[in-house]
Amino acid sequence: MDHLESHSQDVDVWLFSGFLPYSTAIKWGKTSQPMYHTPYTGSSLYKTLYHILNSEDIKADELSFDAVDSSELHPIFDELGMKYDQSYLEEFITESEIDNSRTYLEHYKKSVSKFVQHHYNLWSDNHTKGAVTCVWAVYTELKRLGVPVFRVTPANSAIKSILDIILRTHEMIRFKNTQIAVQMFEIDPLSGLSTGVFSSDEITNIEMRNSQKLLKYAKKVQGSLKTSGPGRYVIFTTRGELDAITESFTVVPEIEEILRIGKHAVTCGIGIGYSAYDAEINGGRALLKAKEYGEGTWMVHFEDKTINGPLGSAEKISYSYVSTELQGISEKTSLSISTLSKIKSILNKWGKSEMTAHELAQQMQIMPRSARRIIVALETGGYVEVVGEENPFPRGRPRKIYRFSL
Repeated sequence: MDHLESHSQDVDVWLFSGFLPYSTAIKWGKTSQPMYHTPYTGSSLYKTLYHILNSEDIKADELSFDAVDSSELHPIFDELGMKYDQSYLEEFITESEIDNSRTYLEHYKKSVSKFVQHHYNLWSDNHTKGAVTCVWAVYTELKRLGVPVFRVTPANSAIKSILDIILRTHEMIRFKNTQIAVQMFEIDPLSGLSTGVFSSDEITNIEMRNSQKLLKYAKKVQGSLKTSGPGRYVIFTTRGELDAITESFTVVPEIEEILRIGKHAVTCGIGIGYSAYDAEINGGRALLKAKEYGEGTWMVHFEDKTINGPLGSAEKISYSYVSTELQGISEKTSLSISTLSKIKSILNKWGKSEMTAHELAQQMQIMPRSARRIIVALETGGYVEVVGEENPFPRGRPRKIYRFSL
């Protein structure tokens, strides 16, 4: 965790060696960049099994496995013409188990212990002759216990595949950072008045001084400033600039140091959009929502209709302006409105209504099993149907293609 924390400002994407350190980082919860782990399935698992079957006196069905999804393992045994006992496999640590761990260190230790116990019990009871693990800590502990153990290491093709995904993610982030962002400020024109002074000239002078100060701020975020009425100002910039100065839209920047007025006198709405018009409309909505919370509040309205804020508050909210149609789908499927809104936004960007569960997982940056769970819920509600199959890998199981009707 020290490594993650010390380099958090230096990287764009994190790549973990496996699922266990990846899930431990999720439990830690302080990493804002996209995270990926190298998969141990496909060519990586084939490579390990090839070594065992050619070098050891152990059959494939005499091995126990961990951290591999059953949907990935069973096709391999099907191709080998063998049946596999499901009890010999300890799958990924579930999301609920991650949540139930009180600390990330406890989660890691609990995960290692769970895998070690799984392999050791099967071997000591003579059900298996060896263990196949994807975790280094499990490998070293089983060797200490005398269990014949083999560690799955990622094949070059698997590493190349995940790096290709990371590069596409980075390109998407760069595109995202160039989105147009609009900041709408509303500054109390009376905040700079001296006690007992209330003249139009003094208010005009304060307006002029605020404009000069905001010009400095606009330069800081590489934006342009325009006046939108008494006490109202608009700055056009990019999402990346505001993301940096607000620490991923979580805090209010120290703007009082620039304006030399109390931060409670400055209310701000930030709008993100694919066009200047959309960003300005979203900025106006964010400002109205900020004013509902009171002076000095900052809110953000993203391009996917998600509202987030108040920035810097311990009790931030995040919700989406959606149609009654999505609310109805949410009630029928038990999926959150924000999840449905995100899927709809992805489909709009995708430019078509068909995709596989694997593609949905990549676009939403979630685990494949989570994407499949979402699809099952939508399919049960009649909002998804299977329209075909694709087979990207000659030896793999075909992937179903789903059509979404949101």
